[in-house]
Amino acid sequence: MSCRTLCLAASVLLVGFDISIHAQTVDRHLQYVSLPRRLTQADSSGRSDEPSPNWIVPVSSALIPGTGQLLSGHDRGILYLAAEAFLLLRLWSLEAEGRRERDAFRDLAFSVARAPFRPARRDTVFEYFEAMQSYIESGPFSTGAGPVLTPPGNESTYNGHLWRLAKETFFPDPDVPPDTASEEYRRALDFYTSRAIGANFQWSWRDAGLERDLFAQSIRRSDNAFRLATQYLGLVLVNHLVSSIDAFVTQRLGSQASLTSTVVAGPDRGRDVVARVLFRVEF
Repeated sequence: MSCRTLCLAASVLLVGFDISIHAQTVDRHLQYVSLPRRLTQADSSGRSDEPSPNWIVPVSSALIPGTGQLLSGHDRGILYLAAEAFLLLRLWSLEAEGRRERDAFRDLAFSVARAPFRPARRDTVFEYFEAMQSYIESGPFSTGAGPVLTPPGNESTYNGHLWRLAKETFFPDPDVPPDTASEEYRRALDFYTSRAIGANFQWSWRDAGLERDLFAQSIRRSDNAFRLATQYLGLVLVNHLVSSIDAFVTQRLGSQASLTSTVVAGPDRGRDVVARVLFRVEF
């Protein structure tokens, strides 16, 4: 083998070795470069390894308004707590006033209007007390002396007015009663007996005009207090709902801001970019 051939072979080996070194170097660079590229693609697709939003914050605000905001570091949670305290105190006050006025008109009904009939003290539906407010007397349940039921004819009393309503509803002519064995009379009598005031609940406000006025005032005050209490209860529920939604939205906005910062933050200006993104999202 000549010297020229040996020199040519050595040159080929050196060139191949140099190409191999350069290829390995480029491959290492591509490995280092491809890793951030894959991370960037994963971030831009919307996937993130960050934990899911913390549900403790909105749930806390749903149970006790304002606590979720305070846990997140927002001072406006104090406003929710203050509103909750005010609404609950007002609700308690109205409920107490309603019960107090309710006891007052029930005591007047028993001690004044029902006293002449020596009834046993028992409670009943609110419609009964509304009827006491509208009629001076309940009237007797039956005016007959025997076992046969004879509704009263005095229409100024509650029972008399009720019997008039039954006749107008079921009689062909309310001023001309049909035979007592007829279907019309039986249906009118059933209507009356199912709604009329019995002997145990008879009343009379006769010669007790002042007490009747106090009775009517107590009913109105009790009704107004309970109605307002219902409205305040609705406001309490609204306060819980708004506080929970506020905490949830704040939590979600915070999570979205953090996710966006991982997409656009650079190694030199990461802190500045995060501040600008958070400002845009909250706005």
